[in-house]
Amino acid sequence: MRDETKYALKKTAFYFVIFTAVAWILIPIIVAFLYGFTTKTDYYNPDIIIPHSYTTQYVRTILFTLGAWEGIKNSVIVATLTIIISFILGIPAGYSIAKFIFPGRDMIKLSIVALRMFPIPVMAIPLIVLYIRLHLADTLLGVALAHTAMALPFVVLITSSIFGGVSKEYEEAAMVFGLTRLGSFMKITLPLALPGLAAAAMFTFVMSWNEVFVASVLTLNHRTLPAQILSIMAGSSGGAAP
Repeated sequence: MRDETKYALKKTAFYFVIFTAVAWILIPIIVAFLYGFTTKTDYYNPDIIIPHSYTTQYVRTILFTLGAWEGIKNSVIVATLTIIISFILGIPAGYSIAKFIFPGRDMIKLSIVALRMFPIPVMAIPLIVLYIRLHLADTLLGVALAHTAMALPFVVLITSSIFGGVSKEYEEAAMVFGLTRLGSFMKITLPLALPGLAAAAMFTFVMSWNEVFVASVLTLNHRTLPAQILSIMAGSSGGAAP
């Protein structure tokens, strides 16, 4: 009986901690969401905690008048392009580092990490000049390429770790039965690595979605959502970011 009581108390305490943590995270988000639809009268009334009247005027203004909806679409396009380009370049590089032994492999891995040592603001002016010459300025592809340069080192390191965890015996067995190395990779290694690749894709998407400096510097009329929000906060819905 005592064991059952202890188990019940532990279970109750566990669920209480989980509920408290979830409430701690969600309540501010819910309150902020509700106040986004609150009328001006309720918003500035200090005696009101839960708004009584709601309106979609301000949300519609931000989304459609100030261009946030267009920024959302641009962010999705840029993040998707970043994932595609990063994976096209990063998966072969990560696989090569994980599966092949060649001179300078450790130096290449170190060089990949070292790419993140250079602060982005330092490279902003040369990047703008290059983009203007290549006609990539103020384009979503240009922003996606810049985001790819930021995400690619992490994608290479993550994929090399993922492929390194897949035993080479699986590929060797597949090649014994007639598959080429590419065939064994596509049919054996890649399916086994999909969960890790999905995590890498999520990381790349979030990094691209949240990035604001490059998108603000390289675009004027085709801003991503963070860059558009920065522009709105600066008091300009379409001008250059400060």
